[in-house]
Amino acid sequence: MNSATVIAQLGLEPHLEGGYFRRSYTAPHALNGRAAMSAIYYLLSTASPRGHLHRNRSDILHFWQGGSALHYTLISPTGELSQPVMGPDISKGEVLQMLVPGGYWKASELKDHHSANCDYGLISEAVCPGFDFADHELASAAQIQRDYAEHWPAVAHLISSAIRDDKNQ
Repeated sequence: MNSATVIAQLGLEPHLEGGYFRRSYTAPHALNGRAAMSAIYYLLSTASPRGHLHRNRSDILHFWQGGSALHYTLISPTGELSQPVMGPDISKGEVLQMLVPGGYWKASELKDHHSANCDYGLISEAVCPGFDFADHELASAAQIQRDYAEHWPAVAHLISSAIRDDKNQ
């Protein structure tokens, strides 16, 4: 399969972070006025190979589903940088599932799509409590340079051009 087929079959739409997504589940019961859990499909492709740096208030559990591996960049609230890879090759340290706690900055990239002869990477995400756009924040260049200057060279390309400051382009 190729990315166009997966996007069509799963009914995915462009995501504001980059890539494509579709909400696949929202819990019918609520906790404190919010859905107890929600889930999405999320796909990066050669046409949209990057999920820009963002953070959420809720914990998000990621599950690798298929295609090529996805490379993540995470920055903890205390400034620790990590770069895990989600994919099928656990012998190389790739992970099949990964928790990103609320408050962490997160970005994803499709880098090695040629190695799997595949033009996409597909994951699912489960969010608890359920996802709410009010809990979502895209990073700005000024914000990341101010708070995590030591990581700027590694993450500059992960800032969305839609909110990039002119002086930092």
